[in-house]
Amino acid sequence: MTKRKELFKTVKQKNLLKLDLQHFGDKTLYELKQNMTTVGQQLQKTEDALASAAIDTGKSTEDIQALQKSRDDLKMRFDVIKNQHDQLEEEQRAKFAKQDNLQAIDDPTEQKVKAKAELIRATMRQKPISGDVKAALGDEGTTNGDKFLPKTVSSDILTEPYVKNQLRGVSDFTQITNLEIPKLNFSLDDDDFIADKETAKELKATGDVVTFGRHKFKVFAGISETVLNGTHTNLVSHVDRALSSGVAAKEKKVAFAATPKVGEEHMSFYSTQNAIKKVAGENMYKAIKNAIADLHEDYRETAKIVMRFQDYSDMIEVLANNNSTLYTAQPEQVLGKPVIFSDSAVNPVVGSFMYSHFNYDLGMLFDRDKDVKTGIEQFVITAWMDHQIKLKSAFRIAEVTATP
Repeated sequence: MTKRKELFKTVKQKNLLKLDLQHFGDKTLYELKQNMTTVGQQLQKTEDALASAAIDTGKSTEDIQALQKSRDDLKMRFDVIKNQHDQLEEEQRAKFAKQDNLQAIDDPTEQKVKAKAELIRATMRQKPISGDVKAALGDEGTTNGDKFLPKTVSSDILTEPYVKNQLRGVSDFTQITNLEIPKLNFSLDDDDFIADKETAKELKATGDVVTFGRHKFKVFAGISETVLNGTHTNLVSHVDRALSSGVAAKEKKVAFAATPKVGEEHMSFYSTQNAIKKVAGENMYKAIKNAIADLHEDYRETAKIVMRFQDYSDMIEVLANNNSTLYTAQPEQVLGKPVIFSDSAVNPVVGSFMYSHFNYDLGMLFDRDKDVKTGIEQFVITAWMDHQIKLKSAFRIAEVTATP
């Protein structure tokens, strides 16, 4: 009868243990740690009691056996909880390791966003940029994450920039070190194939190859502590928007500078160094029409007009003469060529903008700075860029004749 009771008790304990195991399987790692602590304390207390009972002559054999059985039961429970804890901890560690591994992210966009975020944080914390980050950004780990500012910097972002360079849609953009390209896309063995005499003279005077230089500039992206420690997406969106806006502002500034900086004269459509031909008219409409007509047909075919919206509005007001039809017409219908509005174009630039070319050097530096007045950290990029007008004869500047 005693053996039956003990057997029944053993089976009952095992069933209770199974129920406990099922219960533990649903617990979190934190709960398992708490359970380990609780059972561990009970086990230690029982072992201390057993040690004391063993040397206490007043304790019977049955008392000691009961304590031994209680200890064994608690030890078994502790081991079960510990195994559950260790297994769950290993699973979570593997999960986090997979999340931290850029190569394990299947979505290319998500991978690139995380890589950019890690590059920004590493720079701000003055830590080295890992090879995985460089590879994810497209430079195969051979440089310093230079492709963080790619040639598509104003379109390869998550949010719209604050400032745009309207030439982004019409000029050529590349990112090649020591770039040299021919001014014309093709040539013949007979030099007389160039029908435009101005182009022929220009090639004879300046050569038929364009060599791009390296002109340094910096872009600052202010980052608050909350943004830096926020999500990858918010951090990258914020920095991309700031950098693309800074780059766009720089591109427009050099391309339309009325008084360019020393060394940047060749970048501006308006510089005396480029001396792009000016074509006049008694009003804005006639000046632009005359400029289009003055282009050689090779350039006129693909010509576009870059001008200020205010100038266009004033021109329409004069042309309309209280006729509302012109106000609803598309600019291309009015002027005969696509119109691009930019407030930087103080005088309309007319021409084939495929001969306007921006190139970024691959070498790029990342740094951090701090605005002591505001406490905002600055993510700083130092880049090198050049703008070359490959053929000046492909452009005209439209000017209104001064009224006597």
